[in-house]
Amino acid sequence: MRRDLMDILVCPVCKEPLDLAVEREEDGEVLTGTLTSPGCGATYPIEDGIPNLLPGPVSGPASS
Repeated sequence: MRRDLMDILVCPVCKEPLDLAVEREEDGEVLTGTLTSPGCGATYPIEDGIPNLLPGPVSGPASS
């Protein structure tokens, strides 16, 4: 993930800008790390340079 994406990424839950914590970076690309929302506390992993911004599972009635 390129760092300049931080200018446009927001939390899909609360729409707040995300904070970046880098674990591994190579040639200006964030390969592993975490995106965290200061608004709601949601965290999103970055693995192999790809941020996963999918919110957790939605709870609802069980289907038969």
